[in-house]
Amino acid sequence: MDTIKTERLVLRPMCGDYLDSTHEYASDPVTCRYMMFLPHESREETMEFLTDSVNEFAKEDPSFYEMAVFYEGNHVGAVSLYLTEDHKTAEFGWIINKKYHGLGIAPEAAKGLLQYASEHLGIKHFVAHCDTANEPSMKVMDKLGMTRVKESGGRFNRGSSEERREYKYEIWV
Repeated sequence: MDTIKTERLVLRPMCGDYLDSTHEYASDPVTCRYMMFLPHESREETMEFLTDSVNEFAKEDPSFYEMAVFYEGNHVGAVSLYLTEDHKTAEFGWIINKKYHGLGIAPEAAKGLLQYASEHLGIKHFVAHCDTANEPSMKVMDKLGMTRVKESGGRFNRGSSEERREYKYEIWV
C-alpha cells in the first residue's frame, strides 16, 4: 500500500515501529471510551494488533487497511478501512491521540483514505458506526458528507459493561 499524503498529514501502513505511539492512545481509557475493541490492556495486545495489520498488508488482497496518521512528523492516531467480503463496501474507523483533538485531523485522514480507496481499490460505498454519545465522531462523519441512516442497540464498548446504542452512517462516492 502506498503512503497517502493530504494537505497536512501523511498516512502510512501500520507497523511494529509505532508500538509506543500506538499504545499511548490505544490504551487510554478517555480516548477509547466509545470504542468497541479498545482500550488495549497491555503493550503485548497492541503489538499483536500491529502484527495483524502488517500481516494483512502482506496479503495479495487485504480485507482491512490500518493506516498510521502523522501530523507534523508525529504519529498521532490511525484511520482504517475494513472491507466486506465482496470488497464493494468499506467500514471506516479512526482514532486520534487526545493531545491532538480539535485540529481536524480525523476528517482529513479519513477523506484521504476514502479518496485512495475509491481511486485505487474501486470502493464506492463507505459506512461508519459510532456510539450515539460520540459527538466528535459524528462531526467527522458529517464533514465527510456521510448521512446517518440507522440507529440500533446492542453495542458494547470494551471499556464498559453497559449496553449502548449506535448510529450507522454511509456515503456513496
